[in-house]
Amino acid sequence: MGQINSEYITISQLARILGISRIAVYKKVKNGQIKAIRVGKICLIPRSATLNILGKELTEKDKKEIDRAITKTVKEYGEVLKLLGRE
Repeated sequence: MGQINSEYITISQLARILGISRIAVYKKVKNGQIKAIRVGKICLIPRSATLNILGKELTEKDKKEIDRAITKTVKEYGEVLKLLGRE
């Protein structure tokens, strides 16, 4: 189980890291907001998903979503942004 501990964390550990209840984490896992695997009765969350949750690592999907948001913002508010940049 030592190797699993280095690659995965438990729901309780993630709850402590995020400062929320275990139930809240379980709900996020159940809703698909947090990726997890089941090993017997235990749900394990990959460390890579944890870094993503904490905002320390972005997935390609996240990067594309950010790019779309920036493009949309510049398209809709480009003139206002230019004026603000001059101040």
